[in-house]
Amino acid sequence: MKKQDRYQGVINYFLEHVPVAETELTYENPFQLLVAVILSAQCTDKRVNLTTPAIFKKYPDPETMAKASFDDLFPLVRSISYPNNKTKHLIGTSQLLISTFNGEVPMTINELVQLPGVGRKTANVITSVIDQQPNMAVDTHVFRVSRRIGLVPMTANTPLAVEKDLIKNIPSELVHKAHHWLILHGRYTCLARSPKCDSCGITAMCKYFEKEAKKKEKLKA
Repeated sequence: MKKQDRYQGVINYFLEHVPVAETELTYENPFQLLVAVILSAQCTDKRVNLTTPAIFKKYPDPETMAKASFDDLFPLVRSISYPNNKTKHLIGTSQLLISTFNGEVPMTINELVQLPGVGRKTANVITSVIDQQPNMAVDTHVFRVSRRIGLVPMTANTPLAVEKDLIKNIPSELVHKAHHWLILHGRYTCLARSPKCDSCGITAMCKYFEKEAKKKEKLKA
C-alpha cells in the first residue's frame, strides 16, 4: 500500500466514525486549557480533570494565580505527577502572562514556549485546540500509533520527526482533528502492550496488523 493511500484510508475512517474529535481535558477558556495541559504532562487527563476544578475556583485567571504563593497552590496540585515543578511552572507562567502578554495566552509557538513548563508539545496543543492551527502535538500515543500503523516510518524516532512527517502528509485543515484521532485511538484501541486489533476499524491500513497476520499464517503452515 502506498503511503498516501494509507493516509487517505485512515483519514476517511476517522472522518466517518469520529467526526468530532476534541481534547478530553475540561476547560472553559485558553488560560484554563493552558493550566490543564501543563498539569497533564506524564499524567492522565482523568486525574487532571479531577484536580483542576478546585484550582480554577481559587485561581480563575492569570492575575490571581500570579499572586499565589507556592504553599497556597501546592496543596491543590499535590495529586498530580511532579507537583513541585508544576506548581512553580503555573505561578511562573501566570506571572509572565501578566508581565509580557497583557494577561492573555499567546497563540504562537515561539511565544508560548517562553512560558515556564511549556514546551513544543504543549504549545502545539494550545494553538491547535484553541485556534485550530495546523500544529501536531506528538505525545506518547501519537508517537506510537503513527509509527505502528505505518503513517510514519519506524526510523522517525523522535517526536519532532514524527510531527514533521504527519504535518507533511495530512491536509492542513484536518491536522488539529488528526491530533485527537491518533491520541484517542492510542488511548482506547491501539494500546501500547495489547492493541485491540479485533475491534479496530483501520486494520486494513495498518502495517502492524499486516505483520501480525503474516506471523499467524506462518504458524498455521
